[in-house]
Amino acid sequence: MQQAQFSSTDTEIASVRGGTYADWLQRQYNLPIGQTGWDWLEQRGYGANDRNQYFFNLALADFMIWNQLFTGADQMRKRMTLALSEFFVASLQSAEFDWRSQAYAAWWDLLARNAFGNFRQLLQDVTLNPAMGYYLNTKGNQKEDTNTGRVPDENYAREVMQLFSIGLYQLNADGTEKTDANGQKIDVYTQSDVTNLARVFTGYDFDESVGRFSPRKADDSGFESYTLLNKEFARRNMAYNANRHSNLAATFLGVTIPANTAGPTALNTAMDTLFNHPNTAPFFCKQMIQRLVTSNPSPAYVGRVAAAFANNGQGVRGDLKAVWSAILLDPEARSLSAPTTAGFGKLREPIVRFVQWGRTFGFNSASGGWKMFETSSASEKLGQSPLRSPSVFNFFRPGFVPPGTALAATKATAPEFQLVNESTVGGYLNYMQIVMQVGIFVASPPGAPNPFTGPYVQDITASFTQELAIATDAAALVARINLVLCAGRLSPATVTLMVNALNATPLTASSSNDQKLNRVRGAVLMALGCAEYLIQK
Repeated sequence: MQQAQFSSTDTEIASVRGGTYADWLQRQYNLPIGQTGWDWLEQRGYGANDRNQYFFNLALADFMIWNQLFTGADQMRKRMTLALSEFFVASLQSAEFDWRSQAYAAWWDLLARNAFGNFRQLLQDVTLNPAMGYYLNTKGNQKEDTNTGRVPDENYAREVMQLFSIGLYQLNADGTEKTDANGQKIDVYTQSDVTNLARVFTGYDFDESVGRFSPRKADDSGFESYTLLNKEFARRNMAYNANRHSNLAATFLGVTIPANTAGPTALNTAMDTLFNHPNTAPFFCKQMIQRLVTSNPSPAYVGRVAAAFANNGQGVRGDLKAVWSAILLDPEARSLSAPTTAGFGKLREPIVRFVQWGRTFGFNSASGGWKMFETSSASEKLGQSPLRSPSVFNFFRPGFVPPGTALAATKATAPEFQLVNESTVGGYLNYMQIVMQVGIFVASPPGAPNPFTGPYVQDITASFTQELAIATDAAALVARINLVLCAGRLSPATVTLMVNALNATPLTASSSNDQKLNRVRGAVLMALGCAEYLIQK
């Protein structure tokens, strides 16, 4: 459950035990997509174009993504969507355009919509998405101009190869790097490939056919002096303008698109080339294994998953359901001995810990507003916030090896450890303690017109309902937390330590609810700070 989604409550565990793993996976694939991020913004009134200037606001996207992660039955889809958002990176951190929150809601919805679809469609949708277009400069990218010296922007051409499809070096089918006669890695593309491919990504911009409008001031006293695009552009593919598209031939990765090829045709050829490249399956699949199961999958594991990408058993390449099933059902993921195997497992990234905690213990927004701002602060919050990567290289690199550690001695990768330092360790524990103790106070109670002004009310809290019912029994409480939060991975010594710590403050049936809550919170916090929890086995 903790590899395939976020939480593992009693009900969710029972749903897996009621059949085979494959049966459970099929049920998840068949679940309808829950409410979209776009529709949630509309439902909350954030799509209004005549008040409060929602079209310039970025925090609404934070509210949207927290709602997506903490709610809805389709949490396997959302877990995979989060993993995809850390592979195809577009970040709110640099979004400076109209309707930016709507654009990132549409970006999240795009990833969610394709999470159980095909990688080829996903790659093309990513390429034409307005948020990605703005982030990596495809928006407004124009053909060469010999009079001014202008050349097509190469940003997306480089990153779509380096990060979104084939990587830097030639790979074997099992994800290991090929080497030349001198034992050196072999580049998979050259600067010429980047320059030529950049021509394909010219001629695209936000879709202005949706029309423009003049926003009314919040006090309805008049109209602003500027005009904005209708928000619909934010969920449409970027529009193509043939007059801005390069007509030069484009030769890259052994393929040539002839001169004067229409832009959409050239784009399809480029997408097909990247999709069918022999690097794409192992490059993508290894990183998805890292996100879900283990930081150091064996080449054989990568090879088996890459083979499922190449052929889902019915001759279809790029079937993501086949990829997820191959990752989660592989012998290395399901082996009973895997948790005791040296090097197996992964550090849970802060977002995943937080969402798992919330889904496990009834974290909920009473108003439905989920007005939680970003949690990027390393010293005061999680040190990570969804859709807010500091760069296109994600929060952490797939090949990161923590320097000066035992992992470095064996050259073992541990991507999520790139987020770990003295500040993030303390910040995470302090933030979790505060959120458990007092919840999240938010501005503007339901019905108030502005989401950023007071009064402030306690709105988002965890209920701990089942834990409170057994709070007086420290051993039972720790056993439950060990199961639902830690998948039973706490050692006997750790369990004893926790039980003894809780029993140092005696409770009885007549103890107050606050006293019981404090015991529950203390037990959960100890688990959240324990290495046996932090490393997902």
